[in-house]
Amino acid sequence: MRNLKLILSYDGTDFSGWQVQPDIATIQGTLASAIGRVTGEKVLPQASGRTDAGVHALEQVVTFVTESSVPTQNFQTALNDVLPGSVRVLQAEEVAIDFHARHSAKAKTYRYRIYRGTICLPFLARYVWHYPYPLDEAAMARAAAFVIGEHDFTSFVAVDPERGREDESISNVRQIFSSSWQRVGEEFVYTVRGSGFLHHMVRNLVGSFILVGKGTLKPDDITRILEAKDRSQAGPTAPGHGLYLVNVEY
Repeated sequence: MRNLKLILSYDGTDFSGWQVQPDIATIQGTLASAIGRVTGEKVLPQASGRTDAGVHALEQVVTFVTESSVPTQNFQTALNDVLPGSVRVLQAEEVAIDFHARHSAKAKTYRYRIYRGTICLPFLARYVWHYPYPLDEAAMARAAAFVIGEHDFTSFVAVDPERGREDESISNVRQIFSSSWQRVGEEFVYTVRGSGFLHHMVRNLVGSFILVGKGTLKPDDITRILEAKDRSQAGPTAPGHGLYLVNVEY
């Protein structure tokens, strides 16, 4: 019995998120099928977190237990041979049996890309949110700092469809270590690192920062929204295709 850890990179455009669903293409389902073809086993790989439909990952961490005799060093090549080109295994290694991609995680970093140019080329459109309209980017940068620290992010969390409704027994408190915007050419990029993230949390933060950029909210309104613990007080959910899971720390 071996516990294997994979570093996975994927283009989420053509997938309905991570979580396996019947008759729908998902990252988890696609990877499970590939593992089954390589090992002959029926396994359900576990990720560090469930990315939404259209969301991408640069370095998603996945674990699964196998009794297969396939050498660990061969898994990367074997899985990439049967996975679609939009999903790549960057690394495979054996880890301690009690290591778990999600439960063992200490921090994650997400990045959200907004393309500010007038015309977004079709080769880029799947990977950024095209927003060419006027924005006060300096105000958005100031607003980002207000989420740093430990907060209850109820105002920025969507109802998890797997639970069907908010489960009050699950805490919405998270620690944010860094939160910032940066201009990179024609893109305005948000990067956030935290102890963990809730359903749609980063996309809801970005949607709220956009309202700051439009002047609908002031930067320090983010504090008021946090304290309200009311989803209706925050901004709309930004599109999934601009979001990337950058890395996971253990």
